[in-house]
Amino acid sequence: MMRLRAWQLGLLIALLALWHVLVQWEWLPKFFFGEPIAVARRIVAWFVSGEIWPHLAVTLGETVVAFVVGTAAGVAAGLWLGVSPFAARLLDPYIKGFNAMPRVILAPIFAVWFGLGMTGKIVLGITLVFFVVFFSVFHGVRDVSPVIVANARMLGASRTGLLKHVYLPSALSWAFASLHTAVGMAFVGAVVGEYLGSARGVGYLILQAEGTFDIDTVLAGVVVLTVCALGLDKLVSMAETHLLRWRPEPRRDEA
Repeated sequence: MMRLRAWQLGLLIALLALWHVLVQWEWLPKFFFGEPIAVARRIVAWFVSGEIWPHLAVTLGETVVAFVVGTAAGVAAGLWLGVSPFAARLLDPYIKGFNAMPRVILAPIFAVWFGLGMTGKIVLGITLVFFVVFFSVFHGVRDVSPVIVANARMLGASRTGLLKHVYLPSALSWAFASLHTAVGMAFVGAVVGEYLGSARGVGYLILQAEGTFDIDTVLAGVVVLTVCALGLDKLVSMAETHLLRWRPEPRRDEA
């Protein structure tokens, strides 16, 4: 594992060095691609001065709330429709229709409904996270073998017992596979909402930098958001390891 981490770090350093060289030799125009050193300086200046903290707190707050609420709603709806065939058939065209809609276009509507505060960004993030989680949980429940369900019923399992000991473990296995994607969707909802109207947030900082053609600040904001997304994704992985510890460990080739 340590050897793999060393290779990953080495690859990152090599890519940054290549970027720096290409810009310095003017093979890449600095105006469009920025400089890695300038981007790093901007990030350090943000954190040293404290300028970034209020904006980062807003974006992370919107993202985390959207992620948690969207995930909870997706799991609940997926479980319900997964064990209720009639309700699933009844709501099928509406779910597919809303899922097919480019939900980013709802951002201006939410801005009108909820104003330019955090609520509109959170609701947009929820709509993006919900369907990613919902379809994974729904198919996870439907993927349960009828033989397992029949055997559990023969052993006296109630509907609640089936849900707790059969359907939910299967759904969680599928859900965690989608949560890593849902993290990115929650950030998309927050940042897109900040683009359309906000006075705070990392998306707001990026938008202001774009208005002055400050590509280094734009890239600095992207890097900060990426690091935060990786941190949240790591928390999801830790929760997955804890909650799904009953699963057999996958075979890993030695690095």
